[in-house]
Amino acid sequence: MTIPAFAAEAADILPDLQTLRRDLHAHPELGLELPETQRRVLRDLEPLGLEIALGERLSSIVAVLRGGRPGPTVLLRGDMDALPVVEQTGLDYAATNGRMHACGHDLHTAGLVGAARLLAAHREQLPGDVVFMFQPGEEGYGGAKIMLEEGLLGASGSTPVAAYGIHVAPGPRGLFVTRAGAVAAGSNQLTVTVRGRGGHGSQPHQVLDPVPVAAEIILALQTFVTRRFNAFDPIILSVTQLEASDAVNVIPETATLRATVRTLSAESLSRLQEEAPRLAEHIAAAHGQTAEVDFEVMYPVTINDAAATDEALAWLGEEFGAQRVQTMPTPGMGSEDFSFVLNEVPGTFVMLATTPPGVDVETAEFNHSPRVLFDDAVLGDQAAALATLAWRKLAALAAS
Repeated sequence: MTIPAFAAEAADILPDLQTLRRDLHAHPELGLELPETQRRVLRDLEPLGLEIALGERLSSIVAVLRGGRPGPTVLLRGDMDALPVVEQTGLDYAATNGRMHACGHDLHTAGLVGAARLLAAHREQLPGDVVFMFQPGEEGYGGAKIMLEEGLLGASGSTPVAAYGIHVAPGPRGLFVTRAGAVAAGSNQLTVTVRGRGGHGSQPHQVLDPVPVAAEIILALQTFVTRRFNAFDPIILSVTQLEASDAVNVIPETATLRATVRTLSAESLSRLQEEAPRLAEHIAAAHGQTAEVDFEVMYPVTINDAAATDEALAWLGEEFGAQRVQTMPTPGMGSEDFSFVLNEVPGTFVMLATTPPGVDVETAEFNHSPRVLFDDAVLGDQAAALATLAWRKLAALAAS
């Protein structure tokens, strides 16, 4: 079967994809409800003749491309939501509404629209169907999980045999990077509320001050994760929020700390769920106080299927050149809710480096920074890569 020259064809639509990306970048939306983003994407999909289904509990779009030849289904995903970050890039199209596409989801969305355009142009030769997953709520809202609950995997009438996603990040522009097995960490949230007895700030001996107890718990948690767990199965626990008194001269009744916790194995997660609450509770008890602990499991570890990843690395190398494909030596400790999809469908999640020319790769701002820059000149290759993965997978199965 002849393989379309997706990389060359993508060069022709690159200006359109950049226009879409910059429009999305200038008008970011948060969470599960992205009405303007949804409308903008639907406008670009409308000429392609896809089967469209919209989400009920979120502003998702599921678009199905029917191939002209019978075959299975492959899923491609792009997330669409932004972050509550005040942009400081100085770009002509920078957002001004206190939100920012600081994680590159505007590129993910535009790249997926590009993949739909490339594949739709060859629909008569396509041996199967492609589901395009336009997802809100990746940044902590579990949008992928909701889409699964609303029937994502049945959109084409058959469960996808493979799923692929691409995420942009700083690095040498145009480099594709991934690995088999764990590629991104699981994300969890730990909340500890220490309950004492409040009073006047000048009379600590007459109250039970929860603030130093919370501080002691914070330090103990840092020692806990470095001394109780294998260094080769890493855990990151970062306390990022503290709440206590609203007045400087008042010792509060309670002090609350919240931490993000990243894990790479089910074993470490299970131990954390059991032992972290016990640690906090016992420290509080030693000071005559109590601690209420909530450990919320949010996103699972993102696991790339080994066979699908080997295929993806080979196919991307053939399409773009072996010098533009690398294997990650270790997983990243960021998290990704595409993990919910990869728990159900074998596939792979690929990073695409997008640091602009003139920006030092070593010092480039990372995702979620208010100053991070992504070069949207990669959008053609991003679209071509997604189209290549879908086409090659369907073609390989048709030939088997």
